[in-house]
Amino acid sequence: MRELPPRPPIRQSPSSTFADVTLPSWQARVANTAVRALVRRESWGDERGLVRRSRRLFGAPVLWGKARSIRLRITQINSDGIRGEWLEARRADPGVIMYIHGGGYVSCSPSTHRPITAALAKLSRRRVFSLDYRRAPEDRFPAALDDSIAAYRWLIEKQGVDPSMLAVSGDSAGGGLTLALLVWLRDSGIPLPRCAILGSPWTDLTGSGASARENEGKCHMFSYANLADFSRVYLGYEADTDPRSSPVFFDMSSLPPLLIQVSSTELLLDDATRVQEK
Repeated sequence: MRELPPRPPIRQSPSSTFADVTLPSWQARVANTAVRALVRRESWGDERGLVRRSRRLFGAPVLWGKARSIRLRITQINSDGIRGEWLEARRADPGVIMYIHGGGYVSCSPSTHRPITAALAKLSRRRVFSLDYRRAPEDRFPAALDDSIAAYRWLIEKQGVDPSMLAVSGDSAGGGLTLALLVWLRDSGIPLPRCAILGSPWTDLTGSGASARENEGKCHMFSYANLADFSRVYLGYEADTDPRSSPVFFDMSSLPPLLIQVSSTELLLDDATRVQEK
């Protein structure tokens, strides 16, 4: 992995700023302790072991997802090459949120992320489409990005969703896919969504951000070596500097408004702050 120079001070502007750091709630502290005990490890093993363990450990338990989605109508989609599910509250307001789940490109699904997507559907009172994209190693880069692009086009071309009434959101790998999707849409001349939300986005598969090393031992979920392991499974023999997989290396001009959320103790802190700076 190549080194980048030290990160410069964050430049704030009226349209792009960082909020004050907030202390974690007791619920977050309990969750962090559980994740550190059950999930975090120095090595995930070889490719087969990494995939098996991550698919067993990542994401919310199925029963929790079902409990959180009570009073929502869930419709499975598997047509026109698009897979995923709609989550819809009763008397939903106009507008759609497209959600792209995380999981290191190798694990998780719409069902593991229902606590998030169900909360979005209930609190926003908008329909949520949760994408089920292809995962590595069965389908490596750029399959996940191709599926994200296809789903966005399906929403606006086949489902009649107005881009001005559409938000795109994703966490971790899904956050990186969201950003890569926005850049592809801009460069292809396809109407952009109204806004996007990136939760702890993984935008640099080279692991070159300073926080990837500085937060070693502080991050509750990953160690520094894990980044290269998951990146290798997703990319195969492709370069980790490809902007389509590491969108932090893209030009960020003319994108819609972004809300970026990340913890100060994460390895991926600089993956978020460098996007804000650009």
